[in-house]
Amino acid sequence: MSSIEKVKKHLSQWGLAHKVQEFSVSSATVELAAQALNVIPARIAKSLTFADQDNCLMVVAAGDARINSSKYKQAFGKKPNMLSADRVLDFTGHGVGGVCPFALSPRTRVYLDVSLKRFQTVYPACGSNNSAIELDLDQLWQAAGALDWVDVCNDWEAPAQAPAQDM
Repeated sequence: MSSIEKVKKHLSQWGLAHKVQEFSVSSATVELAAQALNVIPARIAKSLTFADQDNCLMVVAAGDARINSSKYKQAFGKKPNMLSADRVLDFTGHGVGGVCPFALSPRTRVYLDVSLKRFQTVYPACGSNNSAIELDLDQLWQAAGALDWVDVCNDWEAPAQAPAQDM
């Protein structure tokens, strides 16, 4: 079973599999995904993976957010150590460009970064480098099996007024 098929099966538990979008173009980076979806890059929910002893820690953050080492250390008690591409595949079952917080190994713990909270909906990948799904934050939380909200990023700004949803 391909990675995207595993994700669709996982998402079917919440009646969300039909919402998975597959593109004829790559959505492997934040910029490419934003172009494919015609949304601002910040609305792409990127999945960042870090070593956590013999496990994986995933932070799902807004597309314009960057990990802040000191915030990460404060939240998780260690410096961030991003996984190599081969280790990402081993821990998540998804290749780089399609990494998402769905259908993961129990060895991967998922956290959502507060940078996502400025949007009503966001777009995480779905296991391939040409897929995404639009989810509200409650759907993302549930389908990802998130453990907590964390504040481990910077370089993003909370909107002064209602967020712009699309370009």
